[in-house]
Amino acid sequence: MSDERPRLRDLGVCIGREQPGPNNAITDVPGVRVGHRSIVRGEGRLAPGRGPVRTGVTVIHPGEGDPYFDRPAAGAFVLNGAGEVTGLSQLREWGCLESPIGLTNTFSVPAVTEGILDWMLDRHPSIGRETDVAIPVVGECDDSWLNDIAGRHVGAGLVRDCLDAAAGGPVPEGNVGAGTGTVTLGLKGGIGTSSRRLGASDGEYTIGVLVQSNFGRLEDMRLNGMPIGPWLAERMRHHEHRRRDYGSIIVVVATDAPLSPHQLERVARRAALGVARTGSHGAHASGELVIAFSTQTRFPRLTQARTVNVRQLHDAWLDPVFRATVDATEEAVLNALCAGEAMVGANDHRVEALPLDAVREYLAAMKPPRLPSLAAREDPPA
Repeated sequence: MSDERPRLRDLGVCIGREQPGPNNAITDVPGVRVGHRSIVRGEGRLAPGRGPVRTGVTVIHPGEGDPYFDRPAAGAFVLNGAGEVTGLSQLREWGCLESPIGLTNTFSVPAVTEGILDWMLDRHPSIGRETDVAIPVVGECDDSWLNDIAGRHVGAGLVRDCLDAAAGGPVPEGNVGAGTGTVTLGLKGGIGTSSRRLGASDGEYTIGVLVQSNFGRLEDMRLNGMPIGPWLAERMRHHEHRRRDYGSIIVVVATDAPLSPHQLERVARRAALGVARTGSHGAHASGELVIAFSTQTRFPRLTQARTVNVRQLHDAWLDPVFRATVDATEEAVLNALCAGEAMVGANDHRVEALPLDAVREYLAAMKPPRLPSLAAREDPPA
């Protein structure tokens, strides 16, 4: 990530009406931490096992506490399933997470799973002996256009280091971690994040989103509803592009709203609307997979109690959460594009960065209106 490249809001584009949190990142949800480790080395012709390497790993700690023993409620949604998130079937069956979330390239999922398990076993040697086994949640995108993916350069040790180094605060975006070698809408994408803070009348909850973005065609790109893609494609028609309708996106939604697993599944569905706003149509060969979790709704693994009391937001008050999720997802994808820097990888494949001067020119010509901030919401339906 370059400090010189602006985020979307620095260009004067504000998605929706709710305001972001202080970092405009998933880490604005209290307790959520993010870590990245990137591998960039080599150049020229692909030599499997040696490089060039353009890949990495990103991890997300789902709030304070231990997710194995104090499991955050979770839900998921799959728009198109040409991709994978390990542990998803158990997450959906039980309605909770039990590990940090890992993101990486397709062939490094086993190494990231091993690294998360090593990290958890260091802290809880009883796992798989005195207590249940754990199934880490790990998502993937195919970064083989730029990366020696068959070389499987991500190791378990790198993952453990990433988990230990994860932090709150600002989150690096673009060519970092699991987004090091990914491509979005024909341009250099990667990791992007955004958040929304609801007003007092809506509960003052925070919704944060992080994406590993790797989908789509430039011709389909939209910027806050404006069809900028064809305009950019005409100006960049001489640039090389990978094959079309290729890639995936993994979306992680975090919130401190007290939501049930079923409600979180509904939230995850709305994140797919945010991806669609940027230009995705859920292509045949693409995977759009979403995980959503609440840091406030938790299920203890070990308890003597026969029942567990769980607070949840009344369904009539979900709309602000839905709207914030869609807006934050859209902005997270666009932040990934803003942060992404041009990269040359395997076989000298080059992916251009979003041309910011051209974007500024387009915005000046279009003069998009600004929406007023949403100070209060209407009464909930009866």
